[in-house]
Amino acid sequence: MQADVSKRGCFRLTIGLIFLAAVSVLGQESFDVADVPSRFRLDLETAARLRSGLMAESSAPAGRYAVGSLVFGRLVGQIPASSSIRFAWQLRIVDDGEFNAYSSPDGTVYVESGLAQLADSGSGLWAAILSHEIAHVVRRDWARRYLFQKSVENGGGVAIVLGDPGLPSASWTDSQMAAQNLGGFCRRLEVEADRAGLMLMVGAGYHPDFVPALHHLLHAKGSGPAPASLAAMHPCWEERDRELSRAYVAASIEFGHRWPEWYASPGGNPPIVVFAEEPTVRKTSAKEWEIQLPIHCQNLAGAVEVVLRAGYRNGGSHFERPPEQAAAGSEIRQLTGCTSPRTTVTFTLANPSGRPEGGVAWTDVYVLDAWGSVLARADVPKLPR
Repeated sequence: MQADVSKRGCFRLTIGLIFLAAVSVLGQESFDVADVPSRFRLDLETAARLRSGLMAESSAPAGRYAVGSLVFGRLVGQIPASSSIRFAWQLRIVDDGEFNAYSSPDGTVYVESGLAQLADSGSGLWAAILSHEIAHVVRRDWARRYLFQKSVENGGGVAIVLGDPGLPSASWTDSQMAAQNLGGFCRRLEVEADRAGLMLMVGAGYHPDFVPALHHLLHAKGSGPAPASLAAMHPCWEERDRELSRAYVAASIEFGHRWPEWYASPGGNPPIVVFAEEPTVRKTSAKEWEIQLPIHCQNLAGAVEVVLRAGYRNGGSHFERPPEQAAAGSEIRQLTGCTSPRTTVTFTLANPSGRPEGGVAWTDVYVLDAWGSVLARADVPKLPR
């Protein structure tokens, strides 16, 4: 996915479709490989046709990305050999500056250079990126999409009917429902790949907390919330946190059993992870607002800094900037040890200075570690008048 997609709401780590996606009936529980017929090979044949083009647009990891290759090898080494499919496991870097990762059904994983630079030398962040994509390959999610589409075409589901959206008709309703079913199915696959990736990381020696750490880093690079859509192909970061909350705990326990000395594991100690809930905003006087941000911290020794920035925009859209970037307006900082299961940080915000004529108030909140690096961002609701 490209960076400007964040303007539509969730800055998501995507999986890249090699061919047409399929529509599914919501509520399906099983996504085992057994769902794909043993003789089905269209996904692999399609990958073979596209391979030369994808390889020409990418390169082998080297230099600053060499750690990614090492992590990739450890993760792939956890996968049992398949008697029916031999994946051509390979990691490639796409030098386009974007924050995305995707994979081909043949086992090749492509990481765009913006995301690779974000991971840098952090083996745990590389593991979070790559385990998700490897899970998609092993689970043959592209084959599932294709097979579901064929099922729909044969009357096994809701068909997508193109037409004039201005004309109310049964076809328009079916199209809307089909888009919602497709969105729900794809979001489900994303969460299932996250869960499978967590256990793959545990076996390879990378703490599962690197997954939410990566998600929160990507969310912090976004530009604010957007209305949730039932047709969205990927879950928002908040939805991912909710869906994976139990999986994080179970995977962390398993990691502790396998690697009792966390620091000695291949990924080292787990990262600081901050789960920021939706802030609440209320107006306390004609010129003041109170903003409360509940947060929960994991693996924290010391304190984190919560930074609230506020200002006005005059038309157009406001896009949040990390607090290390200068911006006009007000800024408030608070330190917290985040010692309780649900720590609430409260800010009292006066009218930001420098209001332009017709300006609209905006705020954003970031949580920083001791070195000033962003751990999380919270989307603040619109300030009441």
